[in-house]
Amino acid sequence: MTTAAQQLPTPPDEATRRRQVRRSIVASTVGTSIEWYDFFLFGTAAALVFPKVFFPESSTYAATLTSFGTYAIGFLARPLGAAFFGHFGDRIGRKATLVSTLLLMGLASAAIGLLPADRPTLDLALLIVLRSLQGIGVGGEWGGSVVLAMEWGDQRRRGLVASFPQAGVAIGLVLSTLVLRICQSLAGPSFLDWGWRIPFLLSLVLVAIGLWIRLGILESSMFNAVRQSGRVDKMPILTVLRRYPRTVGVSALLRLSEQAPFYLFTVYVLAYGTEQLGFSKTFMTDAVLYAALLSLVSIPFFGHLSDRVGRRRMYQAGALVTGLYAFPYFGLLNSTTSALVILAVVLSLIPHDMQYGPQAAFIAESFPTRLRYSGAGLGYQLASVIAGGPAPLIATFLQHHYGSSTPIAIYIVVCAVLTLFATFLLQDRTHEAACEDDDVYPQEAATAGAGARTTVGASAGSATVGSHRAV
Repeated sequence: MTTAAQQLPTPPDEATRRRQVRRSIVASTVGTSIEWYDFFLFGTAAALVFPKVFFPESSTYAATLTSFGTYAIGFLARPLGAAFFGHFGDRIGRKATLVSTLLLMGLASAAIGLLPADRPTLDLALLIVLRSLQGIGVGGEWGGSVVLAMEWGDQRRRGLVASFPQAGVAIGLVLSTLVLRICQSLAGPSFLDWGWRIPFLLSLVLVAIGLWIRLGILESSMFNAVRQSGRVDKMPILTVLRRYPRTVGVSALLRLSEQAPFYLFTVYVLAYGTEQLGFSKTFMTDAVLYAALLSLVSIPFFGHLSDRVGRRRMYQAGALVTGLYAFPYFGLLNSTTSALVILAVVLSLIPHDMQYGPQAAFIAESFPTRLRYSGAGLGYQLASVIAGGPAPLIATFLQHHYGSSTPIAIYIVVCAVLTLFATFLLQDRTHEAACEDDDVYPQEAATAGAGARTTVGASAGSATVGSHRAV
């Protein structure tokens, strides 16, 4: 009789493993880029298009606030996506789950491009539903793409390997900004009539490309090893919440100075630059595009640097620079000098990238293989509720209520201080193995037996790589 373990794929040979390392990194990065293209496209449209297209009868402040409200809905839905897809990612595998998240995001984005824009109440309801689906899709995407790349990659270079899917954020931001910019130029005065729809409909083409790439990869060898050892958890999300609640909470706090300022620097600044400073939509989108192009290089660079200097040290430097840059950032913007405004926007993403580059490894290393998709995804996406989603809304309110950018700068500083505090609460595993169950629960790991742990390590490529045991 054939056992379940015997039916599992045998560990790949070295040539296959190296080929899969490359494929998994490409598949994770491309898929993540497409997901973030769709997610950021909505953000840019929420700042520049939706207030005028869907809420033309409202005042500028009310329309902008409503538009950013629909934008925030996506962030509220992201933890749901992390929990739902994390469950299946840790139960049946990373690959199948990542195909599903890509399809969900692409179809929801295309549907936004087909909204009628002639019935405000209905349009608002549909925007909320479709934005929620986007949030669920991207909520399940991040954990799987990062985990897949990290589990296939060199365990001594987890910071660099896991930063490539992170760079998908910059790629998605470049693509969404560039496509919207091109459509603005081509459609001209008709952009608000039909031109804005093209970037959303284009997501169907991008999703087809992403699916073709993702279907060609194999399941993570580390996850296969967990299945072979019989240690797949039946309810991974509940296990994570029961055993790692502190790590999940700290992971969310860790992102405050990275995520909240990021959406101020890339989304809110579009509305601020056009409504408060009087710059054109084209000028502001170009400034964000330049910043995103720089991030294509800086995110992997800081991920690589974290392998040398340590995740915590790299992350703390980024949070500190974020806090220090808050007031100079608005000082440069409020100068209303074109060159200084572009400089402010371009420089704003450097402290973000100092944190975002090492962030994936910093968080994912804190959870064991059999719970990594659920734990890392949930910790990462919970920050969306307290940081990314509310940030443009909070900034819009503060600017309207106080008539000054100073409270917004103070808000950024507070986020940076909270993140610095959180960095001391998360263990830095840069120069040691990623988390194992016996790090926290030695009795349970002992029951599983040393043989199972050896199988896990061996199936992942090697039981020990320097001081980095593959888990």
